[in-house]
Amino acid sequence: MPRNAKCRRVCQMPAHCRFSPERPTGDAPITLSVEEYEAIRLMDHLGLNQEEAAAQMDVARATVQRIYAQARQKLAAFLVEGRSLQIGGGSYALCPRQGCRSCGRSCGGCHPENGKDAKL
Repeated sequence: MPRNAKCRRVCQMPAHCRFSPERPTGDAPITLSVEEYEAIRLMDHLGLNQEEAAAQMDVARATVQRIYAQARQKLAAFLVEGRSLQIGGGSYALCPRQGCRSCGRSCGGCHPENGKDAKL
């Protein structure tokens, strides 16, 4: 039996949680977890490498690599297949403070909150 997934630190929730092409297919929507969103945000949007993203999410580099690969596969399916995309669910701890040290800013500490399957 596999062990439970460790909560990943997420420092910013998505501003938008649903995306759809002009003419979506009737297929089921693709669900991107919050930690997959965070990996894309950190590495593709902010330009961090895997080691930096792993430190910010408080997981191993190999875990970030796996999460990132899953996220890219889902984004590719969204673009190529014309399916809807929604962001939600996962196993994460939301940093409760704006300006957390793990985000590259100083706030005096980061404490996990809103863990597993927090609602958006």
